[in-house]
Amino acid sequence: MSFFTIANLAYLVSAALFVFGLKRLQSPKTARSGNVMAAVGMALAIIVTLLETNFANWQPILVGAVIGALAGSISARAVQMTAMPQMVGLFNGFGGGASALVAISEFMRLLSPDLVLTADSGVSIVLGTLIGGVTFSGSMIAFGKLQGWMTGAPITWPLQKAMNAILFIATLAIGTYVIWFDPTNTTLFLVIIGLALALGITSTIPIGGADMPVVISLLNSYSGLAAAAAGFVVDNRVLIISGSLVGASGLILTNIMCVGMNRSLANVLFGAVGTADVGAGGSVGAGEHAGTVQSIDADGAAVMLAYARSVIFVPGYGMAVAQAQHAVRELADVLKDRGVDVKYAIHPVAGRMPGHMNVLLAEANVPYDELYDMDDINDSFKNTSVAVVIGANDVVNPAARHDTSSPLYGMPILNVDEAEHIIVLKRSMRAGFAGVENELFFHPKTMMLFGDAKESVSKLVMEAKAA
Repeated sequence: MSFFTIANLAYLVSAALFVFGLKRLQSPKTARSGNVMAAVGMALAIIVTLLETNFANWQPILVGAVIGALAGSISARAVQMTAMPQMVGLFNGFGGGASALVAISEFMRLLSPDLVLTADSGVSIVLGTLIGGVTFSGSMIAFGKLQGWMTGAPITWPLQKAMNAILFIATLAIGTYVIWFDPTNTTLFLVIIGLALALGITSTIPIGGADMPVVISLLNSYSGLAAAAAGFVVDNRVLIISGSLVGASGLILTNIMCVGMNRSLANVLFGAVGTADVGAGGSVGAGEHAGTVQSIDADGAAVMLAYARSVIFVPGYGMAVAQAQHAVRELADVLKDRGVDVKYAIHPVAGRMPGHMNVLLAEANVPYDELYDMDDINDSFKNTSVAVVIGANDVVNPAARHDTSSPLYGMPILNVDEAEHIIVLKRSMRAGFAGVENELFFHPKTMMLFGDAKESVSKLVMEAKAA
C-alpha cells in the first residue's frame, strides 16, 4: 500500500472523527468526549500533513506549535467564564487571520518567475484573503465590544450599507482583475487585503450588543469558510473538510440564534438593534412605565423558595458577571433537599454567545437533565410556584409579545410572567442590551431582589437552610 493511499485513509479517519465529534457536541453529556474526538482527528491530520511534506521546515512549525500550545493552555485556564465570549471571538479572529496569511503567502510564492498564478488557485487565494480578512477584523471589533473597549451600541452613519456593498464589490472586482489580467501586481493585492480588513470593521460596528450571540456564531462560520478556502489554496483535503464543517455548523447555529430572536439575518446585520453600552454599562432608567416596583429582601425570598412546590431558575448574563453559578447550584441543592422540584430555563440567546448559560452551569456541575431549552420548558411556567430570574433581561421581557414599537417585538421569550410568583435578582433597573425597559420588573407578581447576584444567592442559601 502506497503512502498516498495511507495518507488518504488517515485523512478519511480524521474527517470521520470531526463529524462524530461535532455530533457529540449537540449534548452537554457527550460534549467533552466529542471535543476530544475532534482534537484527535486534528492531531492525526497534522501528523499526516507533516509526513507528506517530509517534515520540511519543521523547526519553525515546532516553535509555532509550542508557543501556540502555551498561549492557548494558559489563556484557557486563566480566562474568566464571563470573558468566554471574548475568547471565542479572538479564536474566530485568529483562525480567519491564519487562513488569510496562508492565502497571502501562497500569492507571494507564486510571484516566482518559474511559477504562475492559475485561475483556480487565484480564486482560492482571493476568497481566502477576503473571508479571512473580514473574519479577523470583524472578530476584533466583536472582541472590543464584548470586552468593553468600545461602545456596545450600534455605530451607524449615512449610506453605510451602500459603503459596505461598494467595499465588497470593489474587493471582488480587483481580485478578478489580478487573477485574469495582472497576477503579479502586489500593490493591487495589498489593496485587496486592506479592503477586506475595512469591510470586516464596517460590517461589524453597526451591530448592537443585543445581537452579539448571532455575531459570534456568524464569525465562527466565517472562520470555517476561510479555513476551507485555505485548504483549496494549499490543496489539503482535510482542511477543506474541517473548514466546511465549521462553516456549515456556524451557519446552522446562526440560523438557530436568528429563530430564537424571530429576526432575519439581514435584520441582525443591518438593523442596528440595541442601544445599551457594553463598555460604560450605561444605565437606562425605569422611565415613565405605568406601574410600581416591588422589592423583597433575602429573608422573604428564601421563605418563598423554601416552601415552594417548584422553582425554575432563569439565568442570564448578570449571573455570569457576578460568577454566581456555583451559588445558584448550591441554592438549588438546598431546595431539592426540601423536596422542591428544580429546573433551569435556558433561552437560546441568553448571554453573549451561543450556549453561554449551559457552559456556566456545567462548570458548576448542575445536572444536565435539569437544563431545559425554551421550547421544552415554556409550558411549565404556568404550573411553577416561583420563577427566579438571575441577571436575565431581554429574554424575559413581555413587551416582545405585544409592543410593536419595541426592537424585541416578535422575539420568543421565556414565559416567566406566567409563574405564580417571580423573583428577579438584579443590581439595578438597568435595561438589557437591547436598551429597552423590561415590563416584567413592574409586573404585579414580580419582586425585585437588588444587589450582586452572587451575594444575594449566598444569602438565600443561608436563609433557606434556616427556614
